[in-house]
Amino acid sequence: MKNYLDFEKEIKALEQEVDSLKSPFGSEGISEVDTNKIKDTQREINQKLDEIYSNLNSWQKTQVARHEDRPKANFYIKKIFSQFTLLSGDRYFGDDKSVIAGFGLIDNKSVLIIGQEKGEDLNSRIERNFGMMRPEGYRKCIRLMKLADRFQIPVISFIDTPGAYPGIGAEQRGQASAIANSIECCMSLTVPNISIIIGEGGSGGAIALASSNKVIMLENSIYSVISPEGCASILWRDPSKSLQAAEAMKLTAKDLLKLKIIDEIIPEPLGGAHRDPENIASDIKHSIIKNLKNFENFSKDEIYDHRKAKFLQIGRNQGFSKSSSLNGDGLSYKENGLRKFETHLKKNKFIYLGLVLVAIAGLIAVLS
Repeated sequence: MKNYLDFEKEIKALEQEVDSLKSPFGSEGISEVDTNKIKDTQREINQKLDEIYSNLNSWQKTQVARHEDRPKANFYIKKIFSQFTLLSGDRYFGDDKSVIAGFGLIDNKSVLIIGQEKGEDLNSRIERNFGMMRPEGYRKCIRLMKLADRFQIPVISFIDTPGAYPGIGAEQRGQASAIANSIECCMSLTVPNISIIIGEGGSGGAIALASSNKVIMLENSIYSVISPEGCASILWRDPSKSLQAAEAMKLTAKDLLKLKIIDEIIPEPLGGAHRDPENIASDIKHSIIKNLKNFENFSKDEIYDHRKAKFLQIGRNQGFSKSSSLNGDGLSYKENGLRKFETHLKKNKFIYLGLVLVAIAGLIAVLS
């Protein structure tokens, strides 16, 4: 049975009408199927989908990102990769079912695949802890990323989580340090790592695996430091103001690409990824192969520097570059011409103010 969101009521009614038209059993027994009517109604459904999904606000996109029928990491892993070998456990505590990890092939190349998995039904969602990873999950990922780095195997991550699990057991087992160590591990890799946000990219639970050379988002996915409800509760003490929070947080793919937080957006089929999972899986596969090819001629150091520079330039105009000095092992800040001129003016503003005053005084003397 299909699930519909609040703003899809008209589409639900039209699709129910199509289903009834397709049935040859009418109120008076078997009747002829009206194919023309079905085509017209289907055309109307497509028009409505196009009209609705081309004008989604940030909160509606959040709802689409959380849609029950939206394809999950396990689906993409099965469709995109071959010879996938599941690996389990962190070698300290146990295995975390909320993350699927293992090695597989894409385009006949070995890759490490990590997928945050929410589950398909109630039982699997409980087993997967709704995609909220515990410390052992992050430690499992760290163990496998270090293994991939040792054998120079690229890392592909599928991000889909409301955030890391906030339970007392997770805190007792070092949730914060596990997330920090996972971020550090991602940043220190000398192999390309690519992250695809397929649904929710929530808080440190997402960034722990999305500190990558390339961060890619599906069109209707979200990526933020907190959920809109959580943000509204903190700022306004009112979770009902989720729309205002979602708009202010700039959590949609379009906003994040503009801010250069992410690198690429993969368009979704009309009506969202859940309406054509096969097509979106094919598009994701194509994007992964394309981005892996871009790093084929990169050395280990170049891959590492690319990732570092990418994150250091977020929120800055031109970011950082390697120091040009002979002993410079670190990074130096790189400014463009306009920014340099602004900095120079600020440093010497009193000198220029004095020169302006002298010029004005001279001009007055000449005119008088």
